[in-house]
Amino acid sequence: MKSATIWLGKIVEFELSGCKLPIQGEVIDAGEDMMVVYGNQRYIYVPLHHLQTMRFMKSEENSNHVDVPAPDPEMDHDNISYRKVLMNARGKFSEISIGGRTLHGYITGIMNDYFIFYSPLHQSVYVSIHHLKYIIPSPSNSRPFAMDHQHFPIQPSSISLSRTLDQQLLKMAGELVILNLGYKPEQTGLLKNINNKLLEVIDAEGSARFMHLSHIQTIHLP
Repeated sequence: MKSATIWLGKIVEFELSGCKLPIQGEVIDAGEDMMVVYGNQRYIYVPLHHLQTMRFMKSEENSNHVDVPAPDPEMDHDNISYRKVLMNARGKFSEISIGGRTLHGYITGIMNDYFIFYSPLHQSVYVSIHHLKYIIPSPSNSRPFAMDHQHFPIQPSSISLSRTLDQQLLKMAGELVILNLGYKPEQTGLLKNINNKLLEVIDAEGSARFMHLSHIQTIHLP
């Protein structure tokens, strides 16, 4: 595929794997593994490996097009890349999408293949870098749910961090965990063991279920 920079300035509609609704907007920046779209008055940072289909919109479909404001200088679009976007978004209130569901909060740490996202509703969530659909950083003065900063202290996880997600999961063996935001009831239970990238989770009835690490989008403690 040619460099995504050929799409710059184009008004597009695209579908992402795992997202129910398409995204529309103007492509304002692109790199080898990242595309930035301005749509619905927000900058949407999209890892290219989740792009399923995309089409250029006709002028009559784009009657609501508005001038694009300058991006937040803290996001630094020079030689933009996926990991650089995560680094620049660290500490900024953001919306992220994983598997068609969204979380609001802050990136607090970035490791080799996962990052830690602090959410007021879920606390510390360990997110696989491979499963992030998009991230929308907000202006620096934004706060989740319009809360005052003093009412939103970020509580760091008591678990020390490992470089990789599988190593981190080993540290959580013996804990009650919620996988993939608890989208399926059977993905909540006691993390008993991790062996050869297979997770063994014991459900409430005492039955063992197994999942491959490649299908772990997020994990957090209840």
